[in-house]
Amino acid sequence: MGKVDISIPAVEVRSSSPTIAVAFGGGGARGVAHIHIIETLDAMGIRPVVISGSSIGAIMGAAMASGLTGKEIRDHTLATIGKPATAIGRIWKAARPLGVKDAMENGLRLGQFNVERILEAFLPATVARTFEELKIPTKIMVTDYYGHCEVVCDKGDLRPAIAASAAIPAVFRPVVIGDRIMVDGGIFNPVPFDKLSGLADIIIGVDVVGLPAGTPGQAPSSIDMMFGASQLMMQSIIEMKRQAYPPHILLRPEVHQYRVLDFLKAKEILNDSKGVAEQLKRDLDAAFAFHNMA
Repeated sequence: MGKVDISIPAVEVRSSSPTIAVAFGGGGARGVAHIHIIETLDAMGIRPVVISGSSIGAIMGAAMASGLTGKEIRDHTLATIGKPATAIGRIWKAARPLGVKDAMENGLRLGQFNVERILEAFLPATVARTFEELKIPTKIMVTDYYGHCEVVCDKGDLRPAIAASAAIPAVFRPVVIGDRIMVDGGIFNPVPFDKLSGLADIIIGVDVVGLPAGTPGQAPSSIDMMFGASQLMMQSIIEMKRQAYPPHILLRPEVHQYRVLDFLKAKEILNDSKGVAEQLKRDLDAAFAFHNMA
């Protein structure tokens, strides 16, 4: 595996006004809603000066930073995970063990898929291979498991950084970057708008973490309880960061009813979250007006 350099260099903000930066948050399948944000920015002729992302937000952010349009990302998403037969075939091809050694590595690891192989099976071919190839500077959040800290990846090989950021514990295997064991970037920073502070005139955060779904008074299943507890912890992190580094716009698409692994429901997620596009337009119009008055 190639080496990923980890640092936080200064990003020069262009003199044109106002400039926009976007933080795409983590949330598994709920992150399909990020497509509305990218499409809306495309329609408004807005190109962010810098992007940050965690988990599914790292994937969507890297695609946008590579030059893909929102429509291209939508079409690719619906052509892959939007078609169950196609998606299942790709997952099986990418996830099946390469051999007995791979299957038994460190013991049989049921339910821990190789996220790097799955990512390669689903990413558009035009997504950059290195951070330096990106058209928009991008910061990808990962979590150093044994270092007990968040890490910003913004140089070197891009694909391992994306894979590590999306490596949900108990679902995907950790990713090794250098000599560090990396997992889901959303653990420490679900919506990394704080990493964009001071880098643009208007900072947008997109929260697709959601809140636990279910029927009040009815006990959730064990798996729903596990993911729901994670949602609650992530929301507390987002709130603390919002108080310390408030974004100018914080969007929360309607995705609460979907589970983190509901990727085969991409069409439904896009349909139910489409209202966020109009909200972004209104919020940007207000932010532009305020900025022009300042």
